[in-house]
Amino acid sequence: MSARLPAPTPPDDAEMPLIAHLAELRQRLIRALIAVFAVFAALVYFANDIYHFVSEPLRRFLPEGSTMIATEVASPFLAPFKLTLVVAALLAMPFVLYQAWAFIAPGMYRHEKRFALPLLVSSIVLFYAGVAFAYYLVCPMVFGFFTSISPEGVSVMTDINHYLDFVLTMFFAFGFAFEIPVATVLLVWAGITTPQALKDKRPYVVVGCFVVGMLLTPPDVFSQTMLAVPMWALFEIGLVASRLLLAEKERAAATPAEEK
Repeated sequence: MSARLPAPTPPDDAEMPLIAHLAELRQRLIRALIAVFAVFAALVYFANDIYHFVSEPLRRFLPEGSTMIATEVASPFLAPFKLTLVVAALLAMPFVLYQAWAFIAPGMYRHEKRFALPLLVSSIVLFYAGVAFAYYLVCPMVFGFFTSISPEGVSVMTDINHYLDFVLTMFFAFGFAFEIPVATVLLVWAGITTPQALKDKRPYVVVGCFVVGMLLTPPDVFSQTMLAVPMWALFEIGLVASRLLLAEKERAAATPAEEK
């Protein structure tokens, strides 16, 4: 009876003590924070210009003679400052995620790296695409709708802090909504579900997309459809990608351990 061979370990996996792992994690976190604050330092001078750009979807629909207002003493400073910090974090996100990748990659197999790296890049691109979709399409539609139904005699003069909180919520909601293909692929890769099971649940997914569209957009069919249809399309893309992943995973499982 042949002895059972030990499970193969990732080729780059060295026996590092816990303290060494923690020290490397600390170093990666410090680099990520430095990158965020470096981008913030480069952008802080343009904080008012950045806020002016982000507020444009609302300002274009304000009635003539109406402006945005600041109801708190520090709002003219804090609102652009907070927005610039968020923008810096978003712009530095590729470097931050690279630091996370550099920390976990040595413990992964070659075929796992081939899967994880494209997934990491696509998650960044999809998040940016969701933010752009919200800014260029959804926000103008939302603000155009709300300003058009303002009661007679009511001046639309939005507080800059309230506006910032609203648009940031929209940006992150759509950014994460566009991660649907990544989430679908991860569920299949982890073995939690299968492409066939997801396909069987397609009717529920479609209904869920329209429910989310109803919650995040003005109460009209057109705007709900503008969010629901892209989400459904992204789910279908994730379904196709998960089938390709499953085939790749089966090929990797059939590959001899020493080639992994």
